[in-house]
Amino acid sequence: MKKMIDKSTFRTANMLQGLSWAAITVLAMACGGGETAPATTAPAAAQEPAAATEAAAPAAGLITAADITLGSIDQGMVDKGKEIYNVKCQACHSLGTNRVVGPGWEGVVEQRKPEWIMNMIVHTDAMLESDTEAQALLEECLVRMPNQNLSKDDARNVLEFMRTLKPEKPA
Repeated sequence: MKKMIDKSTFRTANMLQGLSWAAITVLAMACGGGETAPATTAPAAAQEPAAATEAAAPAAGLITAADITLGSIDQGMVDKGKEIYNVKCQACHSLGTNRVVGPGWEGVVEQRKPEWIMNMIVHTDAMLESDTEAQALLEECLVRMPNQNLSKDDARNVLEFMRTLKPEKPA
């Protein structure tokens, strides 16, 4: 009887060890291997190529500036966008400037055009294939942004939430 307990205990221990290693591997892959980079702000000259890329002719189906109307902040949209962030985005994006897996969101609306942001949310694969700035972010972050299956309306709500994350100005 003692041999059966020892074998069972041994098998359980091996199984737990294997599952632990699998979990660690998955987490390391999802987090980019745990590598971190200091938060930096690209100089204005480094952002000029992004403007040229963003101004390029949109691929079929991509969101354009004509598709987006920005006015005063719509709190209802902000609330919906924050809810989407909490469920689908916060594991990889901070609300500050620091990079978690993907870039932080604070001030992103000052760095990117609204249509670029929404296209990254809704048409991630197309952006990573054709947009040089999206490709540069992938090289920096080392983890491909997953398709979260968000609609254009969802992306618009997330954009509205992002509009509230403006950097604080020093006093």
